[in-house]
Amino acid sequence: MHIPIEDFYEDVIAKAARGLGFSTSHLSELSGLGKKAIRDAMRGNFVEEEAKKLAPALNLDADALVLLGKGNWRPADIELPGLAVFNTPFGDMTVNAFVVWDSSTKEAAVFDSGADASEMLCFIKSEGLKVGGVWVTHTHGDHIEDIGSIVTETGCPVYVGDKELANFGESFAAGREFSVGSLRIGSLLTWGHAKGGITFVVTGLSRPVAVVGDALFAQSMGGGMVSYKDALETSASEIMTLPDDTVICPGHGPMTSVGEEKLVNPFFAGGT
Repeated sequence: MHIPIEDFYEDVIAKAARGLGFSTSHLSELSGLGKKAIRDAMRGNFVEEEAKKLAPALNLDADALVLLGKGNWRPADIELPGLAVFNTPFGDMTVNAFVVWDSSTKEAAVFDSGADASEMLCFIKSEGLKVGGVWVTHTHGDHIEDIGSIVTETGCPVYVGDKELANFGESFAAGREFSVGSLRIGSLLTWGHAKGGITFVVTGLSRPVAVVGDALFAQSMGGGMVSYKDALETSASEIMTLPDDTVICPGHGPMTSVGEEKLVNPFFAGGT
C-alpha cells in the first residue's frame, strides 16, 4: 500500500517554530533570514541555503531538513509477515490502524481503528484471525472513530493508557506487558502530542514493531499539542533507542524504521 508522506518541509518548520514558541521576528533574528523568506518557507518555498540557516535556529538537523525540502526521499517499503496496515480517510487527511498476529495460533492484536474499520474487519475474517484486543495509542478522534465496530464484531476488550481522558475500555499504566499468542506487547509512555500517548512495541515477528500513534512520523513527528518538549524527549528516549531494524508504524503516513529515522528525521537525526 502506497501511503504518502504525512508532513512536508513547511509542516516541519511550522511544528518546530510553534513548539518552541518562536515568532517570525524571533526566528528572523536567530537565523539571519528576512521575515519574508521565513514566511515563504512556511508556505512551502524551499531554498537549500535558507533551510541550512533555519535548521539550527529551530534545533533541527540541517541535512535532514534539506532532504525533506528536496522531497525525493521516502522510507523503504516494508512487507512483514504478521503485520498489516489499514489507511482510511478522515476529513482532509488519512489515518492508519494496524493488525499484528501470530501466524501459528492466528491470535491477533489490533492497534487503533482508524476512521473506518470495515476493511480491517474483512481482513480479520478472511484470515481467520482471533482478535485478543484493541490497543489504543491515544484517544484523538481519528484514531478511535470506529472502535465500536471492532468490539461489536469480535467481542474483544479495549486497552487505553491511564493518562488519557477516556470513558471506555480497560485502563492500564505504561510499562504493562501483554501477550497475544507467542507475541509480546510492551507499552511505553510517549506523551506530548497527547496527554497519555502510548507506543506499543511488539516482539515475536521477524522484526520488532513499534506502533507509535502520532509520536513520530516518517521524517517528522506529531504536533506537540500538550508539550512539545516532552513529545521530543519521550520519542527520543523511548522510540529512537529501539533497535535500528524496528518497524515504526505511525498514525499517519508510511511505515518507516528506527534506523532510517535516525538519518532523515529533522527532529531526531544528528542527535538533535
